Amino acid sequence: QVQLVESGGGLVQPGGSLRLSCRAFGFTFGDYFMSWYRQAPGKERELIATISRTGDNVDYADSAQGRFTISRDNAKSTMYLEIHSLKPEDTAAYYCYRRSIPDYWGQGTQVTVSS
Repeated sequence: QVQLVESGGGLVQPGGSLRLSCRAFGFTFGDYFMSWYRQAPGKERELIATISRTGDNVDYADSAQGRFTISRDNAKSTMYLEIHSLKPEDTAAYYCYRRSIPDYWGQGTQVTVSS
């Protein structure tokens, strides 16, 4: 059974950093491209970044250039998203996504940036 479980969210002060994790279960993690998305209250879900099967190639949305770093450890079946210099507008639920047919979403982890 395919499962994606995000963790690492929480309440962070502006300017802080976080590392989110997405642990995969039920499939060979290294066989799939993976992505991180986020959804802020009242807004559509937006793509942050995508990483290739081996992690050699990454692609970021224009809005994510500079402060976000996507990575993966296939031996641990885990994908990561580091976010630096957090801003209140980064407040959102963050989701990991398996780029496949059928596709799969995690349940999300909430990030709240507030002083």
